[in-house]
Amino acid sequence: MATAYRPGTRVHSLPPALRAPFEGRTWREFGYLLLSLPLSVVFFSLALSLTAAGAGLVVTFLGIPVLAAALAMCRGFGAVERARARALLRLDVADPAPVRPRGHGALGWVGAVLKSGVSWRHLLYSLVHLPWAVFAFSVSLAFWTYGWGLLTYPLWQWVFPVYAGIDGLQLYGDGTHGIYLDSPFELAVTSTIGLLFTLVTPWIIRGFATVDRLLVSGLLGPSRLEGRVVELESDRGVVVDTAAADLRRIERDLHDGAQAR
Repeated sequence: MATAYRPGTRVHSLPPALRAPFEGRTWREFGYLLLSLPLSVVFFSLALSLTAAGAGLVVTFLGIPVLAAALAMCRGFGAVERARARALLRLDVADPAPVRPRGHGALGWVGAVLKSGVSWRHLLYSLVHLPWAVFAFSVSLAFWTYGWGLLTYPLWQWVFPVYAGIDGLQLYGDGTHGIYLDSPFELAVTSTIGLLFTLVTPWIIRGFATVDRLLVSGLLGPSRLEGRVVELESDRGVVVDTAAADLRRIERDLHDGAQAR
């Protein structure tokens, strides 16, 4: 049965499994996973050190502002992560509500930061994202490297006999003999295995990116309470505008009726 062609849709001649390694989404998400490790190391180190220092000094007056500064710093980290997710993961997460001090001066700001659940969720993200970033970085880079390396092995296998003095990649070797990948059959099998790795890698990367999307949207976005407050404020604004419009209409009708009389 033929499928109707809709204008503006892009028709692909290759199935998704074959074109996935070359799609821009795969490369963007792979770049996101690679960049996550160094950024997570920085975020984790700074967040843990300042938080530990603030918690250790909390018995004194100095620990409270240090802890507040650590939470504010983590909110800055969250802004970087939301921008990175927006650019590479195509995930648009709204910025959480800013800190609203109830009092005046530095003490009011410190109290507002410490009472903000958003700040503590940003701190949690800075701490828990590092182990996940290490795992995602290691697995995705290994699959990507081995896949493309083995797939293109027949193209660069000549490097071993020319520069290394061996026939090819060594599978096994001891004092008496060694097994090298050098025959046409072995080259074909190696390239086939690399093709399988290359086709599987994009879906592994997309699974990892999905977990990152959940972390960013769940920990770095507005809370449900904040969203409900914004919705209620919007509804209240609509009701107020409607009531004002009705009041103006009634006043206009009364004015026109008085002139007619």
